[in-house]
Amino acid sequence: MTLPHIAGKETSFRTKVIEALRIVMDPELGINIIDMGLVYSVEVNEEKKRIELDMTLSSPSCPMGTSIVSAVENCLAHYFNHYAASVNLVWEPAWSYERITDVGKQLLGNE
Repeated sequence: MTLPHIAGKETSFRTKVIEALRIVMDPELGINIIDMGLVYSVEVNEEKKRIELDMTLSSPSCPMGTSIVSAVENCLAHYFNHYAASVNLVWEPAWSYERITDVGKQLLGNE
């Protein structure tokens, strides 16, 4: 399954990374960060054993921001422990409701 709002070259390993990140939840809404649209890009370099992820939060003042980023780092370290992972927190473009997937909207009861 590819998600058009997550940039990156499509590979089966990249898809596994995205699917693993579905266990990381936004603790306030109880929806995973993928369906919330918080992940902007996932780049995997299998040759160099690196995963680089750009993500955002629903707002720069998100009270759970540190917890969410830590959960992402822990998820990547657990499932892909042979890879060095870096999580870059970005603010451009700003997150908006339109980034939530259809599944996420259903989970919120909005579809």
